[in-house]
Amino acid sequence: MIYRLLADVLLVLHLAFVIFVVAGGALVWRRPWLAGLHLPAVAWGAWIEFSAGICPLTPLENRLRQAGGEAGYTGGFIEHYLLPLIYPAGLTPRLQLVLGGLVLAVNLVAYALAWRALRRRW
Repeated sequence: MIYRLLADVLLVLHLAFVIFVVAGGALVWRRPWLAGLHLPAVAWGAWIEFSAGICPLTPLENRLRQAGGEAGYTGGFIEHYLLPLIYPAGLTPRLQLVLGGLVLAVNLVAYALAWRALRRRW
């Protein structure tokens, strides 16, 4: 029971991290100090997508699920949980490049707007 709970908690944290990577730049507008946390998170998220890698949280979640008597899953977090929600087709290398590019583009825009807002305050 505890392993299933830990796997579910890890799943929620993993999802929160993905959301932070994609949309965390908007938080930097109000809390500029978050850039020190957000920029490395963006770099990690983009690297995982561009390298077609799997985040280490995914195998950990699978081990916890298996220890709790559940079946694990193959592939990565995005492929297993998010892709079926967003795209009906499977994850391809090209799609991963697009997702990585979108992560960078969204955050470049967010940081440009945050920089503009900070300059106005000075």
